[in-house]
Parts: sequence; structure tokens; C-alpha cells
Amino acid sequence: MKSLKLHLCFLVFFVSNIILIPSLGNGDSCLPRKHTALFVFGDSLFDVGNNNYINTTTDNLANYPPYGETFFKYPSGRFSNGRLIPDFIGEYAKLPLIQPYLFPGYKQYTDGINFASGGAGALVETHQGIVIDLNTQLSYFKIVSNTLKQKLGEAEAKTLLAKAVYLFNIGGNDYSVFMAENSSVSTSYTPKKYVDMVVGNLTSVIKGIYKIGGRKFGFLNQPPFGCLLYFKSLANGTEDSCLEEASSSLSKLHNSVLSVETQKLEKKLKGFKYSYFVYFDISFQVLNHPSKYGFKESDVACCGSGPNREYYSCGGKRAVKDYELCENPSEYVFFDSVHPTERVYQLFSQLLWSGNQSITGPHNLKTLFEE
Repeated sequence: MKSLKLHLCFLVFFVSNIILIPSLGNGDSCLPRKHTALFVFGDSLFDVGNNNYINTTTDNLANYPPYGETFFKYPSGRFSNGRLIPDFIGEYAKLPLIQPYLFPGYKQYTDGINFASGGAGALVETHQGIVIDLNTQLSYFKIVSNTLKQKLGEAEAKTLLAKAVYLFNIGGNDYSVFMAENSSVSTSYTPKKYVDMVVGNLTSVIKGIYKIGGRKFGFLNQPPFGCLLYFKSLANGTEDSCLEEASSSLSKLHNSVLSVETQKLEKKLKGFKYSYFVYFDISFQVLNHPSKYGFKESDVACCGSGPNREYYSCGGKRAVKDYELCENPSEYVFFDSVHPTERVYQLFSQLLWSGNQSITGPHNLKTLFEE
């Protein structure tokens, strides 16, 4: 009987590389023993096209040129010139390109899926109604987990969900709302209270995934907001390399609270393992010492308008229609005034995958995928 199943699995594998076919279902699937899926949650740094399928604004869309021009040769909905961190992590884990959850058609959930949405926050109120907030992303994951149980059977679905890695990047949009000029949010909450709300909601979602069966998690902490060209443009185009107030307060406060909370989860939740990537430190180094990492420009975006292309106008579909585009994005840290180039994402992905404990601890993603 085992021999017959082995032959059937080989046949399914062979045929599935020629045409897409449904799973055998009911526990008779042919997942490799070391198969590890990737489930992605977050915002525009991780969105691979979900926002293409929702009713939103052009600020939250990247499905027009020149986005995607380097790798995909067409605008896939990714907020960069090419691949993002989840694309590279999937490649390193020997997974196919992970699809956006809302992409219509065939869904190979056994490899994972991407729920991230440009503009999304950990709080439901952040850009409410025009993005897929984190709680909604969790609700989509619940649907996927139920589908996997129906497809694979309870036992095999439980194994897949426990082996899978759950990758998060969320919070930047919550804090951009807080820092916005004349923000009612900043007058209603102290920075500490607001950070506690953001991290608290993220923690609640993590617990929700853990309850369903997730055990291995990856987190990026928040970058120095004051070093992003977009935030510098709001400060009347300051020439300072970073806005100290913006870069040191909310980001550092968030990162401190998130670090403590993940350590608490590790102690409280049996089998919980995680990777915490110091995105703040690495991005600060790249922005202030670009040549050390092989970049020529960190103070000018590849695509946008204004003296440093610091205005968020790439593609000409947003409020400002004029924009300029650089010739070689790989020389730049920023593709537009908010989002990095593919080459920067590749650098970050390599560090996430195999960095030491000072960069991504207590485990790197490679360790989590191979356990």
C-alpha cells in the first residue's frame, strides 16, 4: 500500500508541474515531509497585489507603471520596482511565488498565502474601509485554515499549520496617522498609550494564529520614520539625514514594547518560536552609509517629484501627477519616497534569512523553516 501511494505521489508531482490539478484531499495529499508553508501579514512592504482587488485609493495602489518594472516587467501591485521581502524569503525556502489571497483563481494554500495590504494597520481605524486591516487578515487566515482541513484532513492540516512560518510587518501606517499634521489621534492618546494599542492588537492576532495552530513567527520592528523621504518632505524638505524626533520616539517605543511582548509570548505559549528582525538598526545603517552596502543614493528616491523626488507621486496616478524616474533603481535605497528598491529588499531578506542573533534573534528565518 505504501508503495502504491509513493507511485501516486510521484505521478501527482510530475503532472502538477505541467498542469494545475486539485489536491487528492482527505489526508492523502503528497506534501514533502520537510514542506514548510509561508503565511504573510502586513502592509505595503509585504503587499504582493491584494489591493488590486479592493476598492481603495491610488495612494494604496501600485498596479501601474513604473512599479514592477525591474523583475516582473509589469506592475503586479508590489510597491517597488521588483520583488519584496516575502518573495525572497519564499525563494530561499524553495517555495513558489506566494500569491495574494485575493488573487482570483487557483489557490495552492499548502505553500502558504499572502494577506498583506498596502496602507493597512494593526488598528481597524487606520485607513478604515479602504485597506485590509490586520484583524480582517486574521479572518482570511481562519478561512484558509478551514479550507486546508477540508482539503488535507485534520491531522495533516494541523501539521502544516504548526510547521508553517507566519511573517509580519505592521504598524507603520498606524504611526503615520498619529504623526500626521492636525491629527485627532495624537490629541486623543499619548504616544505610549497608542503604541500599547498597536502592539496589543498585533499580539491579539498572534494569539489568534497560535490558537489555530501556528507556532513559528517572524517580525520586523519599525524603521526610523524620520529617515524616510516622505516624512522628511512633510518637514518642509529638511536637509538633515533624519528627523531625530520622528525617528527616535514612536519607532523606538514601538520596538521596545514589541520586543518585550514577543519575549512574554515565548514564555507563555508552549512551542512558540520567533524571529525578531532589527529593521530599525539595519535600515538606519543603510540610509546613513549607503556606499558601504553598494548604493549610491539614499537621500534621493528613484521615482517621484520634488528636488529629492521626496513627493509620493511615482507613476503620476496620485495627487501630484508629475514625476521623474531614475535610470538604474539598483543604485538607490528608495524606489519611491516610502518604499525601498528590490535590491534593498534583497539585502534585508538575506539578513532575515541567515543573520546572526544581533540582527534577527533568537532565531533567524532559515532556522524556523528548517526546524
